[in-house]
Amino acid sequence: MKIIKNVSFLMLIVFMSCKNDTKTITELENIQSSLKAEFAPDKRVELFDIKFESVDNHLILEGETTSKKAFSILLDSLKNRKLAFTNHVRILPDSAVGKLQYAIARNSVINIRSQPKHSAELGTQGLLGMSLKVLDKKGDFYRIQTPDNYISWVDKGGIQLMTKSEFDAWNNSIKVLFTEIFGYAYVDKSANSEIVSDITLGGLLQYISEDNDFYKVKYPDNRIGFIKKNEAVIYSSWLKNIVASKENIETVAKTMNGFPYLWGGTSSKGIDCSGFTKMVYLMNGFIIPRDASQQINAGKTVDKNLKLEGLEKGDLLFFGTKATPNKKQRVTHVGIWLGNNKMEFIHSSGNVHLSSMNADEANYDEFNKNRYLGSQRYLGVKDEMIVDLKEKIKL
Repeated sequence: MKIIKNVSFLMLIVFMSCKNDTKTITELENIQSSLKAEFAPDKRVELFDIKFESVDNHLILEGETTSKKAFSILLDSLKNRKLAFTNHVRILPDSAVGKLQYAIARNSVINIRSQPKHSAELGTQGLLGMSLKVLDKKGDFYRIQTPDNYISWVDKGGIQLMTKSEFDAWNNSIKVLFTEIFGYAYVDKSANSEIVSDITLGGLLQYISEDNDFYKVKYPDNRIGFIKKNEAVIYSSWLKNIVASKENIETVAKTMNGFPYLWGGTSSKGIDCSGFTKMVYLMNGFIIPRDASQQINAGKTVDKNLKLEGLEKGDLLFFGTKATPNKKQRVTHVGIWLGNNKMEFIHSSGNVHLSSMNADEANYDEFNKNRYLGSQRYLGVKDEMIVDLKEKIKL
């Protein structure tokens, strides 16, 4: 009888311990969710994935984050509760990349994927010369963060890894901006010489020298090439003189007319709807959010009544599924309003082309008219999500 009572007592202790462990983990998960909502609500631009496990009444933390502040608050919460724990959480970047926490895109276009494998979905692209932060490494892939803060994976062949000093030297050097849709860098000062690589609109290379016809340039991996002067410009000069006007938004947008649609694309080799709007604004001196569902949260809201009134050339039009009592609004498409008497907008769908919101026009887009969600104005609007390169880079 005594043995049975002791066994029952021990079982009760184990049961109560498990119950308390479960309660504690639930509380911590709630704290983690609150911190994630505040510091990392969008996993595309900030990571805060923490898991809790109790082993023999001892708490184990695992996961990864890019937010030191959020994780510090979580640790303070654990200490205040006087909980014993082992910390296995990785604060990125860490020893996986060591001092090589920076990189520059070394190919004309780099494909940045959702997972560290070539078969993974294309999340976005980077252009030659683009500055990147390096957060993690897995096999032959590096997890990087682009200038618009988008976090995903690129294979090692697409980037040149750098230390902070090398990265700063690259960013502080004189650059040449490629301004044509597509072209080449050559081995010698001749278009008949061998090709170093192709190059696309928006590509950046380091300036070395020039003559009447060519810029001599250096790649981030120290390759040397020559670019035709009539296809490029000194970047600082371009940025100083660029006027982000409604007219220039339209001009740049129309130079991409006919570009093929590519999910995840942001280049002349293929471009998706938000990649198109992003590229148009980049060539007007702005870095804007990557995806349509992010872009709708930037700028100033216009046309609140959805009557296509008060819109100006350059405004972004958003489309998707409207909110219902049971579901949130879902943004799936974006275009640029052209502000003409045909009520046209330009967007990437199948390819880059013009469509109209006017049922009397030949290019009337009834499908998108019926799923119109509203518009945002970027030009002339101060917003931390809209980075003015003139202000970011001291000229």
